[in-house]
Amino acid sequence: MDPAGCLFCRRSVPTSGLNMFYKFNGFTQRLSGGAGPVAYCPQGLKPLVSTETPTMIFATPTKPISELEGGGMHFLGRNKVPDFQQMFQKPDGLPVHLKRGVPDRLLYRTTMALTIGGTIYCLIALFLAAQPKKHN
Repeated sequence: MDPAGCLFCRRSVPTSGLNMFYKFNGFTQRLSGGAGPVAYCPQGLKPLVSTETPTMIFATPTKPISELEGGGMHFLGRNKVPDFQQMFQKPDGLPVHLKRGVPDRLLYRTTMALTIGGTIYCLIALFLAAQPKKHN
């Protein structure tokens, strides 16, 4: 660590003997006196920016798409976004989750039926669990 500056917080640390610095001692669980750089940069904290250069993963140079064979990648399907935009933005008063017709209505009604059925089943199970058992 550089005594004139802290690697973690990137600011200069006063080094004059007039200032007293404290650090937390993990062994005694108390504050103890310490040098300036140690007080500003406790152990375990690492600098925000790595000082090491990253290792190269791929050694082959990359090429722009325009230089690839065949003139680049081609999408093999049809763009459906404009069709969906027209369908979902149509002012027909239907909520978005029912705009696609029968499949959406079927999924919505099935979900609602399962939700209501599950709620009723839970209430019945709770009622039966709350009843005391009769001992013969």
